Amino acid sequence: MRVLVAPDKFKGSLSAADVAEHLAAGLASVGIDCRQLPLADGGDGSVDATIAAGFTPHPITTAGATGTPHRGRIAVNATTAVVEVANTCGLATLPSGRTAPLDASSLGVGQAIEHALRHRPTKLILALGGSASTDGGMGMLAALGFTFYDAAGRLLRAGGRTLPQIDQIDASRAVNLSGIEILIAGDVTNPLSGPNGAAHTYGPQKGADPATVDYLDAGLDNLVEVFTNNGYPKARALADSAGAGSAGGIAFAAMLLGARMVSGAEYFLDLLDFDNYLTNTDLVVTGEGSIDEQTEHGKLLTVLARRSHPVPVIAVAGRNTLPRSHWQQAGFSRIYAISDYTDHNTATDRALTGELLTYIGHEIGRTNHTLPLGWSSPAR
Repeated sequence: MRVLVAPDKFKGSLSAADVAEHLAAGLASVGIDCRQLPLADGGDGSVDATIAAGFTPHPITTAGATGTPHRGRIAVNATTAVVEVANTCGLATLPSGRTAPLDASSLGVGQAIEHALRHRPTKLILALGGSASTDGGMGMLAALGFTFYDAAGRLLRAGGRTLPQIDQIDASRAVNLSGIEILIAGDVTNPLSGPNGAAHTYGPQKGADPATVDYLDAGLDNLVEVFTNNGYPKARALADSAGAGSAGGIAFAAMLLGARMVSGAEYFLDLLDFDNYLTNTDLVVTGEGSIDEQTEHGKLLTVLARRSHPVPVIAVAGRNTLPRSHWQQAGFSRIYAISDYTDHNTATDRALTGELLTYIGHEIGRTNHTLPLGWSSPAR
């Protein structure tokens, strides 16, 4: 039996590569050898997934969300560089995990882009999941040579707090990105500002109370207005476009640089050569931390299931709330959930999550391959 194990990460617990290793170990316990392909969709973990698929890792040091130096990495091959917000200036880089809705900045991802440009890529992929800031990409642009001034001509520190103070923007020393195709891989469709914008939709997740949300939203509007008056007449149209609010508005800033949005799920499946891995496969085992009704709406697992057809797909999750009646239309022949095997909360328990994934891998192999049994569940 030929099995492809191709999961996404279990957020907060295990990387996609870790998930694949545990599931593969369970399958191996009943004599099934398999190929592993850790996946990503443009969110956090995208750099790790591309490295697992053969890209070269390059360690970098950037400013974390609040300016503290942070070690991260980018992924590069002959033509393409992948840069990620999460491992440069995302939520995981906040000191002690304390949110900083006004002072967090996207400076680090701009610094990561600078590092990537040294490898002379012709394509730059921006993975924007896991951001900690709502600065409209001001920090990223500052790292790339943009300068922001208040009405008195004073240089402003990049961050959500200074958005309403911006009066002039100078792009004369901005990095030259001509000849580089910039892609934003993701599935966020929110505009930059307004009731469905970056601040109102995602600000509370980053620690913003209602007053701070309103402050940031007004600041994002000001950013667009100043860009419009400083040589970017299409700034408003870009700000109103689907996806501009991704990562606290980093997507909007990237669009100003010429970036375009692509489906993160589709793009990363292509980038990681999923269709080639699928060749001569009898079963695909995929998974992610949570499967629910949102999974059906263009998320990675259902895109994978559609592209795998007619090869059967089994999904594994930490938690599953997708009704059994929806499994077939979502493309899954079966869904296994870790929460069905233990009463413990495994969300932050790496060891137990790994143990149960190995057990589930064994169960998948046992029900799809006739070999001696004898495996007992490690927790209940």
